[in-house]
Amino acid sequence: MTDKIGKILIVDDNEDVLLAAKLLLKNHFAAVHTESNPNVLPNLLGNESYDVILLDMNFTKDMTSGQEGFYWLNQILKIDPSSVVILITSFGDVDVAVRAIKEGATDFVLKPWQNEKFIATVSSSVKLSESRKEVSYLKSRQQQLSSDIDLKFHDLIGKSQQIQTVFSLIEKVAKTDANVLITGENGTGKELVARAIHRQSHRKDEVFISVDLGAISHSLFESELFGYVKGAFTDAKEDRAGRFELASKGTLFLDEISNIPI
Repeated sequence: MTDKIGKILIVDDNEDVLLAAKLLLKNHFAAVHTESNPNVLPNLLGNESYDVILLDMNFTKDMTSGQEGFYWLNQILKIDPSSVVILITSFGDVDVAVRAIKEGATDFVLKPWQNEKFIATVSSSVKLSESRKEVSYLKSRQQQLSSDIDLKFHDLIGKSQQIQTVFSLIEKVAKTDANVLITGENGTGKELVARAIHRQSHRKDEVFISVDLGAISHSLFESELFGYVKGAFTDAKEDRAGRFELASKGTLFLDEISNIPI
């Protein structure tokens, strides 16, 4: 048996609805909490995190229009824009459902609900919540990695006058669209200089493509750099983009270019 996942909050002023929903959902999800008073939502959401919030659209002071539901939907999304909210109502109004989705609801449930459909709707929403959390985590991780990598001269170390001159040249040329020739013996950091130029250029958000020309045979040089279309030669079974095309709008670093015959 797989472990149950999903922390659910149900907000409805009808205690019978809260009890019925909790009895149904608690067999399928890790935790199901109920609340009859929507006014506690700001404080509740400030202290707790839920995968899915089931929100009634009509509370006691306004029985049919759904305006209270929309109000609390907006409040929830102000507190946490990534919240997954399912609105529930006793009045089957397509226009209301459409408006709910437009205003940020994930789905819409009509009372009285069909149990299987209700469970399926909540399950899908839990999966959506998990996906959003994963995407948020990956974005945060990527931003941190990028900020670490994209520090000026991240991998270049040195305090001598000579390396300071190199740093100065990198800063000057990086702001231009000039073609750059980097010379130096093996192991002196030519690719590091190329990457530093890329990181400080207006192309920094685009791709950096490095090609080791010393490892490409003369017969494959043209197809590797410029690509080919299906059928261009015997083994060309599909179109293939060349390195120049892949690096479009970014930076193409031709490593060991001196190995290529004139």
